[in-house]
Amino acid sequence: MEILFFYLVAGVAIVSAFFVVKCRNPINSALNLVTTFICLAVFYVMLDSPFMAAIQIIVYAGAIMVLIIFVIMLLNFGQTIKGRYTHGLAAGGLVSVLLMFVATQLVRTGDATGTGGPVTSAMIAEVGHTELIGRTLFLDFVLPFEIAGVLLLIAIVGALIIAKQKV
Repeated sequence: MEILFFYLVAGVAIVSAFFVVKCRNPINSALNLVTTFICLAVFYVMLDSPFMAAIQIIVYAGAIMVLIIFVIMLLNFGQTIKGRYTHGLAAGGLVSVLLMFVATQLVRTGDATGTGGPVTSAMIAEVGHTELIGRTLFLDFVLPFEIAGVLLLIAIVGALIIAKQKV
């Protein structure tokens, strides 16, 4: 039953990802992207990673999509995109098939990275996903976390300055 559910969700993810690229209306593309993000969250739940599923929904399907739709509305792409762009469809399809073949071969031959980590399933069951992620983030990767925060702050200030000049 689980494999049937996986194939159903995978089919929905592939179809919605196809329509992200194929839709002519940017709002419809954004809504299909939300569907793809929700399918990815379901995959995380199936992999027994509920924290990542919640982050996928909250951050990507929520905040990032609101930002994307806000930019689409702000720039009014719906009026400027009129023509049908199919010149890159064949090349994109060929590259997609090639990448899918390479990914399938990587999965079939074994480990994609060839490395193992210190975290085991027993440790995850004992401590929990969220605490392990928090420990790693705030103990081992404090500097990159702070640098990412400063870069986001700079981007927000830059966006405010650019928006203020146009008003």
